[in-house]
Amino acid sequence: MPRRIAKTSRPVGRPRKRRSIREVLATNMVRLRHELEWSQEDLAFEADLHRTFIAHVERQVRNISLDNVEKIADALGVGVSELLTTF
Repeated sequence: MPRRIAKTSRPVGRPRKRRSIREVLATNMVRLRHELEWSQEDLAFEADLHRTFIAHVERQVRNISLDNVEKIADALGVGVSELLTTF
């Protein structure tokens, strides 16, 4: 008698794509900046960074160092982990 192979259940449709860390960072930066009613220029000033750098990070076209992530987190009044956590 042939052996029966148990079917495993698989999710229907395409697997969920994991968000990139750049996307998570950008989304959280924009959300927190809007909560504070700050412009990109306001955030740049508080973080001692250039406005165009903030814009590039929010558009996910720039890599960012951990030092600058920390500056942005401090300026927004949150921990680095909050900037890098998916909600």
